[in-house]
Amino acid sequence: MKRVFRSAFPLTIPVLLGYISVGIAFGLLVVKSDLDLWVALLMSVLVYAGAMQFLAIQLLVNPISIIQVAMITLFVNIRHLFYGLSFIDLFKTFGIKKHYMIFALTDETYSLLCAIALKEDMDQENLFFAVSFLNQLYWISGTLIGYLIGSWLVFDTTGIEFAMTALFVVIFIEQWLGYKDHRPSLIGLGSSLLAVMIFGPSNMILPAMIMILVGLMGSKSLIESKEVQP
Repeated sequence: MKRVFRSAFPLTIPVLLGYISVGIAFGLLVVKSDLDLWVALLMSVLVYAGAMQFLAIQLLVNPISIIQVAMITLFVNIRHLFYGLSFIDLFKTFGIKKHYMIFALTDETYSLLCAIALKEDMDQENLFFAVSFLNQLYWISGTLIGYLIGSWLVFDTTGIEFAMTALFVVIFIEQWLGYKDHRPSLIGLGSSLLAVMIFGPSNMILPAMIMILVGLMGSKSLIESKEVQP
C-alpha cells in the first residue's frame, strides 16, 4: 500500500491544490458563522460533500424542516447518482473498500478515477482507494487550516464561497485538455445551457443531468472509438 500511495500522490496534486484552497474557504465560513471546530471537522469527515457543506452552514445557522433539508440535499448532490452508474460494476469487485469508494466519489475524485481507469495499469482497487482517501485528507486538512486562520485573523470573507465554482472550472479545463474528444464537454455545456433557458437557474440541475446522461449514452460508441485512437 505504501507503493500505491506513492503512485497515487502525484495523480492527486491538482485536487490537493484545489481542495486545500476550497477547504480553507469552507473553514473560514464556519468561523464566520460562529460554529465550532468540531462541526467543521465532523462535516468534512462524515458529510464530505463540497458544495453541500457550504450550503449546510446556512442550514445550521438558519434551520429549516428536515424535509426541506432532504430535498435540497437530493437536488444538490443528485449528480453523484450518475457518477456512480459508470463505476457500479467495478466497485462490486472491491470488497469492503467499495463502501468507502461510494462515499468518497466527489466530482474531482470521479474525474481522476475516470482518467486513471484509462491510463494506469496498477492494481485499480488499491489505487482508486488511495486516490479517494488522499483527496478527502486534503479536504479535511484545508478545513482545519481555514478554521485556524479564521480564528486568528479577522478579514472580509465576502465572495469566498466562489472558490468551489472556481475549482469546478479548473477541473473542466483539465478534462478538456486531457482528452482528444471534446464531445462529452460540449454535451455537458450544451445540456446545461439548454436546461437554464428552459427551466431557469434554480431548477436546471436535474434536467441538465438527464440530458447529459442521454447525450453521453447516445455518443458512447463515438467517444470510445476516438479515445482509443493513437
